[in-house]
Amino acid sequence: MSENLADLYRDILMEHYRYPRGHNLVRHPDYINQGHNPVCGDEIEIKVKMDGDKVKHVYVNCVGCAISVASGSMLAEIIEGKTIPEVKHIAAIIKAMLKGEEYDPGDLDLGDLEALRGVKKFPVRIKCALLSWTTLIDALEAGEIGHPAMPSSIE
Repeated sequence: MSENLADLYRDILMEHYRYPRGHNLVRHPDYINQGHNPVCGDEIEIKVKMDGDKVKHVYVNCVGCAISVASGSMLAEIIEGKTIPEVKHIAAIIKAMLKGEEYDPGDLDLGDLEALRGVKKFPVRIKCALLSWTTLIDALEAGEIGHPAMPSSIE
């Protein structure tokens, strides 16, 4: 990665950290979950309101490091208007990207999420970036079987 590209990604991460998206109140959420990273203490709460089969509103409140907050902010930004299978596909791409595995985004424009690509160089921070995605997917999967989500933990 060139130095200019690394600087751009760092700027995008810091912009999401300073001005996180997804802080609007979500009334009567269809999915809710909380997550925790016991290694560094990051905590997150996610609420999702659906409109038919698409995500209408997302609330993300993350207290933690810049990577964790930025990842949650990017999650809030990209999943609105997506179906649950699309959200799961994006989460799988992010997980593969962070672990340095092959992935095919297809026609999906990852936008600011590309900035998370550099996190794989810092193994301790991968869990920080995954916390929001794991918390969201746990909420969706629990909801699909009609149960409330158990708090998620990244270990």
